[in-house]
Amino acid sequence: MKNTVWLSALLMMVATPVLAAPASCERVKADIEQRIIHNGVPENGFTLTIVPNDQLDPNNGQVVGHCANDTHKIVYVRNGDSGQ
Repeated sequence: MKNTVWLSALLMMVATPVLAAPASCERVKADIEQRIIHNGVPENGFTLTIVPNDQLDPNNGQVVGHCANDTHKIVYVRNGDSGQ
């Protein structure tokens, strides 16, 4: 019985990061977005997109972060002339 409890606890600890992975991408994206805004870029001056690695096109923006155990990239694209 004691082994079953420990095994269950271990499985929950291992499974938790996997279940939290999608939310972490949004959290990383929001953190990067705030850093860019705090550096003086207006909110409408850029777009951040979460892209799976297999759909990444290096000609469509600059990779500024990664998430979900490095299976997704966060891509920065400057919108028009934002006065920078």
